[in-house]
Amino acid sequence: MSTIISVRIKKELKKDLEETGVDIADEIKKLLEELAWKARIRKQVEKWDEILAKVKPSEKGFSVRSVHEDRESH
Repeated sequence: MSTIISVRIKKELKKDLEETGVDIADEIKKLLEELAWKARIRKQVEKWDEILAKVKPSEKGFSVRSVHEDRESH
């Protein structure tokens, strides 16, 4: 399903775009799709930030021990 959105622009702007072969409707659709994608990404990143804010940091020296254990297991 789709919906219609109207936008007012100056006549000169429309004329310039049409003279240069720009498909105004197509370009606006692309821009709005990109904006929607960015908004979804931003929302997801905010959710991840909330989750990560609740995660307790690793204890000091954990990564060093983990790497040593991994190397010794081979």
